[in-house]
Amino acid sequence: MIDPKYSQLLFTFLMALFMSGVMSLVITLYNIGLVDGIVMIWLEAWLFAFVVAFPVINLVLPIVRRLVTLLVKRPPERDKA
Repeated sequence: MIDPKYSQLLFTFLMALFMSGVMSLVITLYNIGLVDGIVMIWLEAWLFAFVVAFPVINLVLPIVRRLVTLLVKRPPERDKA
């Protein structure tokens, strides 16, 4: 098992892996359709997308967390009687 101190890095790795895979497939199919060699074309696009996505997710994650904190309404505080 992986040490818990690496959980954020593992999260961003898996998020980048899945999102870049899905998005590169959708965009590749949209742009060129089902042509001969589509799997190799998509895999090359996926590799490129992942190489970009992984560091970007690590860079923007703290910003996104702060934005979510600002945008989500806090529950009312209860009286501590």
